[in-house]
Amino acid sequence: MQTLNDLSRSLITLEPAGTLIAVIEMSLSSWLVAGIVPGIERQPLKKLAVDESALLKLLHRWREEAEKAGGKIERIVVAFEAGRDGFWLARWLKARSIEAHVIHAASVAVSREHRRAKTDRLDTELLKRAVLRGERDHCKMVAIPTIKDEDAKRPNRERESLVGEQSRIINRMKAALVRLGIRGFNPKLKRAARRLDSLRTPEGEPIPPNTLAELRRDMERRRLVRDQIREIEEARQERIQQAPSDGPHAMVRLLARVIGVGIETADMLVHEVLSRNMRDRRAVARYAGLTGSPDESGRRRREKGLARSGNGRVRRGMIQLAWRFLLHQKNSALTRWFRARTENARGTRKRMIVALARKLLIALWRLVREGVVPDGVVLRPAQ
Repeated sequence: MQTLNDLSRSLITLEPAGTLIAVIEMSLSSWLVAGIVPGIERQPLKKLAVDESALLKLLHRWREEAEKAGGKIERIVVAFEAGRDGFWLARWLKARSIEAHVIHAASVAVSREHRRAKTDRLDTELLKRAVLRGERDHCKMVAIPTIKDEDAKRPNRERESLVGEQSRIINRMKAALVRLGIRGFNPKLKRAARRLDSLRTPEGEPIPPNTLAELRRDMERRRLVRDQIREIEEARQERIQQAPSDGPHAMVRLLARVIGVGIETADMLVHEVLSRNMRDRRAVARYAGLTGSPDESGRRRREKGLARSGNGRVRRGMIQLAWRFLLHQKNSALTRWFRARTENARGTRKRMIVALARKLLIALWRLVREGVVPDGVVLRPAQ
């Protein structure tokens, strides 16, 4: 991940007079654009509607003003924080020969005063200081994915959302029946809808009409969600079969050969983390949010738990996979390492499972990148 300080050093030391810098504070209804224009003493500030064409016209106008003042603009740099709008604007600007950078919002230091002023104008000033500040690792830039990379993540994320919705529907149906004293009803069975009319409360009464109508509507919702999940899974399988040697598809097929790793987990890991260009194993662990957050001051030494600054989907998926890995890969070196450290130490399994998840993710990263099979891990036959 490129640091913003690399950008600021190049702006200041290489070509300070030939670079126009603009930072954008983006909201749902408007954009506030602040500029640093060479040759112009004032620092312009302009509020725009959410319109990329108007932004481009504004940048060109500022460039013309700088040239009229005697400066020659050779480089236009636009920076804004990562947020709801995603990365489309950065791609749009780059396609028009404008250098665009997306700032990792959590990496910009802000004042910790209790009731500090917070306005879009003050935020643009903060972003300008971040761009021009020369300290190393002051703040970081977010890698800008292609639209293809972003689109590849959608099926797995949609399926995760649908699975959660399905669980909520089932729990809601069970809660409605428990309020009537009816237990043991499984809404997931094929004949569950037919059984609703025959269910009786402990008093021997049928389900009240309004509750019965609600349950039937929930049955229809669950059926629709289940069909959509099946549609996503079939479409993914079809894509893999059509291009089995494609980069991400080949990674998914290789990961799915590891006993204990299902196709859903493999697809999530590949598109969320393993297909990204990571520098080393430490970067992989940090991106997954599986590193610690130490708190050290003077004699005090303590660990505050997971940093939780990485990808939450990868972190949850890897911790769940680590528990499955212990069941399905009992003779692997990682499983033996885990057992040796938890066998005679009470209360350490939950803490050590995070370390196992971190080691396992790095091992899977090396598997898809270098073809190195982890020691003792059993693979399914290639298909």
